[in-house]
Amino acid sequence: MYYISKRLEISAAHRLELDYESKCTSVHGHNWIVTVHCRAAELNANGMITDFTHVKKLIGDRLDHRVLNDVLPFNPTAENIARWICDNVEHCYRVDVQESEGNIASYEKD
Repeated sequence: MYYISKRLEISAAHRLELDYESKCTSVHGHNWIVTVHCRAAELNANGMITDFTHVKKLIGDRLDHRVLNDVLPFNPTAENIARWICDNVEHCYRVDVQESEGNIASYEKD
């Protein structure tokens, strides 16, 4: 089995839709650290699992310097973002999303 990881830093704002009172319901920003983990039993014709640049374009180009509520069709919690990334990157099996120091959400496919 082959494994790769791609780490990206994304500067983006969001506001959360919550059923309790929280300052996070106001628009605020983070310098997110996103780590995308991919695996495959076989390499593609180029000798890769997937191109690191493709991961960067799919995630970074879509989310960096954006208001996430405007570009994602769900409540942009770190957990939901991790799952969305995992579902949209080829061969991805795990994503870690750090929205601030000490606050990390992970999603891993079964």
